[in-house]
Amino acid sequence: MLLYVILPLIKIIMPIKNAAIKDLRQNIKRAARNQKIKSDIAALMRKTRKALAAKDAAKAVDWFKQSMKKIDKAVVKKILKKNTAARMKSRLSKAVSALAKKK
Repeated sequence: MLLYVILPLIKIIMPIKNAAIKDLRQNIKRAARNQKIKSDIAALMRKTRKALAAKDAAKAVDWFKQSMKKIDKAVVKKILKKNTAARMKSRLSKAVSALAKKK
């Protein structure tokens, strides 16, 4: 999806030097990869919140674990900032633990 947004811009601002062309190509690939990981994290968090809303503790815990793993990997790869990941994890874990206490 990101490629469709960037490709028209490339024709306007196409680099001249080979190194710059390669750099642009790499940046586009990296941006697409990072966007995919961020959207995966958002999807997992959505599924966790949906399970929380349905008060399904087993599914919520399962989705929560997968979310934590994906968020931690994103921090290691420097796709997410450390504090952003900590905030996401904190909010999600607070909600999951509140559901677990009710049961």
